[in-house]
Amino acid sequence: MSFPSLSRFLAEAPDRLAKGPIALILVEDDAAVAQTLEHHLRAGFKLILALSPEPLPADAIPAAGASKIVNLRHDARRGRAHVEAVNAAIEAVPNDTWLYYGYNAEFLFYPFSEHRTVGEMLGFHAEERRRAMLTYVVDLYAPDLDRFPDAVSLDQAMFDRTGYFALGRADRDGRHRERQLDFHGGLRWRFEEHIPRDRRRIDRIALFRTQPGLKLLPDHRFNVEEYNTYSCPWHHNLTAAVASFRVAKALARNPGSRGAIGSFRWRNSHPFLWNSQQLMDFGLMEPGQWF
Repeated sequence: MSFPSLSRFLAEAPDRLAKGPIALILVEDDAAVAQTLEHHLRAGFKLILALSPEPLPADAIPAAGASKIVNLRHDARRGRAHVEAVNAAIEAVPNDTWLYYGYNAEFLFYPFSEHRTVGEMLGFHAEERRRAMLTYVVDLYAPDLDRFPDAVSLDQAMFDRTGYFALGRADRDGRHRERQLDFHGGLRWRFEEHIPRDRRRIDRIALFRTQPGLKLLPDHRFNVEEYNTYSCPWHHNLTAAVASFRVAKALARNPGSRGAIGSFRWRNSHPFLWNSQQLMDFGLMEPGQWF
């Protein structure tokens, strides 16, 4: 089985990169890998690059996606793995290609995603002269850590229905950046004593359109400030959400936190229904002008 590196694939397969949207999925462990790939395949990505340190088992790649999912070698466990992968892809794909990046056990949702493809949604977003889309990372978690010690349960997933807030984002001179906010909530807020300060935000620019000179920064923002805005100046825009077990997995696994956390469940935990309408109802994404 061929298992080329990400850099080799990007250099040698330009024909595969000619049409987006393209998804980069960084596979850090074996949690819900097949389900993650299947979810993004259904969303309508033209190409999905599954980036993992070792080859994925054959049953992790859905049979229906054999022609669209490519498993590539990339050490997704390193701290800056997302920066290296995304920036390499930006340089390799044609300008104006839509890219998405996320991790295994993370699931992209956007308004009406059950009935419309990601390409349709991004086509509308581009018509509104937007080159990037704000996504909120909504922490998912299993309700019972005794039954699910890795904190992952797709059938019984829960999320926080309240506790989300935004703070003004300041530049180096202390002035607020226009149309930029730092968003907080979920497990990062409730267990912030176990989360490094620079990783407590839940906003990520996970969907964006490439252009010359664009660079992803380690904190999930870009070097072009307009990419980091939540909307255009004249009206609200579409936003999306990434339903993610990633923080729950880390808190359940790390020695400094696992002994201090008996359960992630609290009075404001709510069952996750795996649909976009629920996320819109709770204000965790909005359709903007798209109906």
